[in-house]
Amino acid sequence: MASLVQISPNPKQDMAASLQPYRIVVMGVSGAGKTTLGQALADALGILFRDGDDLHSAANIAKMRAGIPLQDQDRWLWLELIANSLRRDAPVVIACSALKTAYRDHIRAGAGGPVQFVYLHGSYEQAAARLAARKHPFMNPLLLQSQFDDLAPPQPDEAVILPFSLPIVAQVSAVLAALPSA
Repeated sequence: MASLVQISPNPKQDMAASLQPYRIVVMGVSGAGKTTLGQALADALGILFRDGDDLHSAANIAKMRAGIPLQDQDRWLWLELIANSLRRDAPVVIACSALKTAYRDHIRAGAGGPVQFVYLHGSYEQAAARLAARKHPFMNPLLLQSQFDDLAPPQPDEAVILPFSLPIVAQVSAVLAALPSA
């Protein structure tokens, strides 16, 4: 008996369907390049990109604009929204600082499937220079030290770890090489 073979007119749509389990979080401090890598990675995979900054509450945005560091209680609802998007929108790449182990654990618990973290790391001086070269709608550069203070870097078994000084093409290639096959 012959089997039917369908050829899709939209190979990107087929790729997105085959990558359904992919829930990717690009993490790191402000200025690390999370949004840049996240968008490039989502484009390379043909899947949705979300910037976690778009999910912050008005109260959190007001605090950050004023240079007031967010506390754990400020972040839990935001992290829940990140996890909800991973669960609902997979396959998806989300840029999210995910600074603490407890934050990453919270995201994993609500994501509805495995989460691949990609950690962009570098020095305070590198991040500060990158922040000085850009204009963010609400992230006050004065908050950078508080992010480094909160940062609990993931271990190699928890994340793909890349320097944020690596060119974007090399970052995308490294992440794609590390992703499990769908």
